[in-house]
Amino acid sequence: WRADGRALRKLPVHVGLVVTEEEPSYADMASLVVWCMAVGISYVSVYDHNGIFKRNNSRLMDEILKQQQELLGLDCSKYTVEFANQDKTAQVLNCQSTLKVLSPEDGKAGIVKAAQNFCQLVAQQQRTHSDLDVNMLDNLLSSTNGFPDPDLVLKFGPVDSTLGFLPWHIRLTEIISLPSHLNISYEDFFSALHHYAACEQRWGK
Repeated sequence: WRADGRALRKLPVHVGLVVTEEEPSYADMASLVVWCMAVGISYVSVYDHNGIFKRNNSRLMDEILKQQQELLGLDCSKYTVEFANQDKTAQVLNCQSTLKVLSPEDGKAGIVKAAQNFCQLVAQQQRTHSDLDVNMLDNLLSSTNGFPDPDLVLKFGPVDSTLGFLPWHIRLTEIISLPSHLNISYEDFFSALHHYAACEQRWGK
């Protein structure tokens, strides 16, 4: 697993796994999460537009831990799974990889929280309304999100949209569409990483 990650010219730090299909599979999503962790990706976000994974995050967690043991064996002690917007981390082992399970309200709520924080700064006369620009909002969102922006989004399903996944954070993100997450193979996953490693990002230029 690690050798595959090292063989790539560049490896994303944060990967978003976005499911646009109506019937998400816990086993297949768990495989994708564990593969991300195994090749050395530090942050993983799981998202579906109906919030099914987030509402049933304990079921997803159980499947991830099961597959960690099956696929990684004793190495499973090196990985952590953390769920977004929870006071307690569901499982803390070692902070090499971190997972957040998101739903549409997370993207919108983050922007609202950042706006509230800015309004408080203005009310406390630490900022003026004219200070608000792209960089300021970016900093406010980073402080509430706690994750770096995604380098890569793997979007699964026929819909040509990310359906509300972190709308602010993906403006510079490479998005690769795959037909489905159902029965996805490691070869398909690694091929997508290889495609990302080969692409030249021009950052809007």
